[in-house]
Amino acid sequence: MSECETTEVADGVFFVSSGPVNWTLLVEGDAVTVVDTGFPAQLADVEASVRAVGRDPRAIEAVLITHAHVDHLGCAQQLSQNHGAPVFVHPEELAHVRGQVRESVTPARVLANVWRPGALRWISSIRRLGVASPARVDQPQPFPTPGALDCPGRPVPVPTPGHTSGHSAFHLPQHGVVITGDALVTGHAISRRTGPQSLPKLFHHDRAAATRSLHTLAALDADTALPGHGAAHHGPVADAVAPLLG
Repeated sequence: MSECETTEVADGVFFVSSGPVNWTLLVEGDAVTVVDTGFPAQLADVEASVRAVGRDPRAIEAVLITHAHVDHLGCAQQLSQNHGAPVFVHPEELAHVRGQVRESVTPARVLANVWRPGALRWISSIRRLGVASPARVDQPQPFPTPGALDCPGRPVPVPTPGHTSGHSAFHLPQHGVVITGDALVTGHAISRRTGPQSLPKLFHHDRAAATRSLHTLAALDADTALPGHGAAHHGPVADAVAPLLG
C-alpha cells in the first residue's frame, strides 16, 4: 500500500495525494463520492483514504472519472463491484472507459522520452502500481443531467476536452474549488516545473483543444484547484491559468 497524504481543503472536500497521482473524496454525512481512482493496484489505497476521513468504503455512493487514463480509471471497476457504486463519465469518454478506443500515450513514446529528468524513476514507480494492467469499466454511466450531479458534494461536470476527448473537470461552486484532473496540473515526475502548468504535450490527445479548455477553467469562480498530478493550488484559478495562455 502506498503512503497517501489526505488534506481537507474545504468542508467535506478531501484531496488525496499518493505521489504519482491524486484523487478527491467528497463527503456528505456518511456518504462519499470518489473522484478518480488512481492506478489499478491502488484499490487498497483508495479504500484506506475513505477510512482515513472517517467513512466506510461501503458508503461510496458514486465514482466520477475525469478521464480514462490508467492512472485515473485504475480501480474504478473494482470499487464499483465491491460497493455497488455507479461510475459516471462524460458521454464522449464512454468508449474510452470501456476500452473500445485508446487516447493515451503509447509505451513506445514514453520510452522515447526516457532522457527526461526523472523519467526512469517515474516509469519504475508506476510499473509497481499496475500501469501495464488493463483499466476499464464495463458499464460506465454518462452524466445523467446537466448541472450538479445528485451525489455527495454536488459536483458540476465541466467539459475540458483535449487531454482526452471526454475529459471533464468538476466544479464545486459552493466551495470555490475545481477538480481539474489533467486539464491543469501543478507538477509531474518528468516536468522540471512546479506550480500550475499543462502536462508535457506527449500526454495530450489534442493539444490545441487542451489549451482551449484552459480558458474554460479560467472562467470558473474558483480559488482552489485540485489537480491529478502535483500539489493543490490555492489562489484564483484564472490567475493560475493566465500565464499558460500566453
